[in-house]
Amino acid sequence: MAVIGVDLGGTKIFAVLRKGDDVAREAKRKTPTQGGPLQVVDAIVAVIDELGGVDGVDAVGVGAPGAVDVAAGLVKQAPNLPGWHEPFGLAAALSDALDGLPVAIDNDVNVGALAEHRLGAGKGAADMLGVFVGTGVGGGLILDGQLRHGPLGFAGEIGHTIVKRGGRRCGCGGLGHLEAYAGRAALEKRARLVESEGRDTALVELAPSKRMTSGVFAKALVAGDAVTIELLDEAVGALGVAIASAVTLLDLELVVVGGGLADRLGPAFIGRIEQAVRSDLFAEASTLRVVPGELGDQGGALGAALIAEAIS
Repeated sequence: MAVIGVDLGGTKIFAVLRKGDDVAREAKRKTPTQGGPLQVVDAIVAVIDELGGVDGVDAVGVGAPGAVDVAAGLVKQAPNLPGWHEPFGLAAALSDALDGLPVAIDNDVNVGALAEHRLGAGKGAADMLGVFVGTGVGGGLILDGQLRHGPLGFAGEIGHTIVKRGGRRCGCGGLGHLEAYAGRAALEKRARLVESEGRDTALVELAPSKRMTSGVFAKALVAGDAVTIELLDEAVGALGVAIASAVTLLDLELVVVGGGLADRLGPAFIGRIEQAVRSDLFAEASTLRVVPGELGDQGGALGAALIAEAIS
């Protein structure tokens, strides 16, 4: 069986051609910033062409950011994709552009969690929570070996659980959400606010007028920057509260942590998260493990390939 998995991100489109258990090829290009959904469809087709086209390919899977109606193949909202103002039938549009090839879509974090469960750090576990700390904070939930969506498709959305009632405003508009304390974009916003109030920070020195990447946070942390340390301490604490609550509610034994920021900060950061989780757990005898993801940048595309296999 040959399938293509596409990780559709706010800044790049990354795709893999999977044959059996092997990744035969990979390709990527920037996500269009103009033209809306139809331009993105064209860009996905171009990436697929770079993989060699669809001859001999059985199906395509796409992991898309935002709210996704899996059954309808619909991206209901995608705030990180410019020009996506209305729900869009991505699966049907892409299938039409690929001469009727079957296309499956799901939320990008869900497919990332699925990949870690089937192929990565969660392999062999019946139950798993995937937490992805990047620009925002996302989550995917595996119970009894199955990816869970819930009736509205929001199962596992740990980034929008409340860690401080009435707290900081999240990018979604809610108050006190985990993402407002641990997402890279929120950390950047906080760092620039602190600097504007008179505290110097290496974060602004390293990225005075451009986006503070995960690498910038890593460099500032190594340099011992006080603001960076405070921000990441707060992020670890917030992640600890949210993950401990989820673990207690569902009696989980495994949490896999990935995403751009977590991957860049490495095992030490994830070890601190595990300590924070353990300090808040109800079950003192819990055998919980909090471990780094294993699939890195390929995880989303591999997960998309897995949902493609499911419809082949």
